[in-house]
Amino acid sequence: MTGTIEDITRADALTVTPDMAIRRAVALLVENRAAGAPVVDDTGTLCGLLTQKDCFRPTLQASYYQEWKGTVGDYMTTTLVTLPASADLMTAAEAFLEHPHRIFPVVDGDRLVGLLRRSDVLAALVRLSN
Repeated sequence: MTGTIEDITRADALTVTPDMAIRRAVALLVENRAAGAPVVDDTGTLCGLLTQKDCFRPTLQASYYQEWKGTVGDYMTTTLVTLPASADLMTAAEAFLEHPHRIFPVVDGDRLVGLLRRSDVLAALVRLSN
């Protein structure tokens, strides 16, 4: 495929901020049935990723102690694997094969372009094979 992943990147992806209460962020992920959300600072720069997996610890603690503690910044993943908006579909597919992630932030330099889901890449590959 000669096109870029920008065509299938979700530009309207849910985002959260590092200072957002983790309880609110977990509720947003659940409400939106999202595998995760990019974490952006007040300038819009990508600084992390909050995944469903990241949310298990604070949710279990809240379940046990009956109290939510912390912010997104306390639980987010900061070692990020991102894809450039200029990447092609095959590069994205290979990234999903190499990493266990279900989503990748898509960037143009430091600017967040959107979110790429594994299911979107799979669907695009299916369309190519027909």
